[in-house]
Amino acid sequence: MSTILERAGNRALFTKPAGALAYGLVFSPFVARYLGKYGYAMQTRFLGGDDMPFIDWGYEEDPKMGIPLPAAEEPNRYGIQLYHATASQWDIAGKKVLEVSCGHGGGASYLTRTLGPASYTGLDLNPAGIAFCQERHRVHGLQFVRGDAENLPFPDNSFDAVLNIESSHLYPDFPRFLDEVARVLRPGGHFLYADCRARRDVPEWDEALKAFPLRVESWRDIHKEICLGMDGSSVASVELINKKVPALLRGISKEFYCLPGSLMYRSMQDGGIAYRMYNFVKD
Repeated sequence: MSTILERAGNRALFTKPAGALAYGLVFSPFVARYLGKYGYAMQTRFLGGDDMPFIDWGYEEDPKMGIPLPAAEEPNRYGIQLYHATASQWDIAGKKVLEVSCGHGGGASYLTRTLGPASYTGLDLNPAGIAFCQERHRVHGLQFVRGDAENLPFPDNSFDAVLNIESSHLYPDFPRFLDEVARVLRPGGHFLYADCRARRDVPEWDEALKAFPLRVESWRDIHKEICLGMDGSSVASVELINKKVPALLRGISKEFYCLPGSLMYRSMQDGGIAYRMYNFVKD
């Protein structure tokens, strides 16, 4: 535990065991490969996909985005808004889209129904999540497949756009994932990307993105928008945790979901965690 605290970048924030453990699970390169491979499958089985169609932390702007949503989708507003903001950096209407690490498929379903891609493929390593997506999200033009982000099961130049949201920090070999994105994108295609890193890991992140053989068309820091999204989604998240998670594990669960008041949330607020959104193009 002391190693995690020493490398956290802001030691004062990580004095509670639950906060330090959550930080270590999310950002440790040793834990990440197992969390990505097994942790989310356990989450799907434990919490259930029906109650969690979105796994991301959420997004809101100031002033508020105000995307019109039907009443049935209002509880997922903040997860939807992160998807909408990331995907709408480029017009995907009529395009062939791949989402790598699609989670429980809520974003894939929303984007397919509202932004009009010609086709949308959601890929994830979690077999329980893919099974849930295939059963829950039956939308024309949308399909789900199991696969590895570092070994995409598609031919070269297969897609007009690749989407990746809040998941690449778990990949054991991030540069290999970027190579795979460049391979499956067609010339002129876009990589629409949003993710976070611990402050200590930002230089390595920057180096990998600098070596990425795509051009940055735009990027911005969105940690404030992520905090606003977590503010908005916190009540529903706490209710879900209190309903589904045993009392002994509720503290670490609330840290893991970066809820307001948690040490993870405070680290996001003060820059201990960097969160960015990018739009790359393959020239």
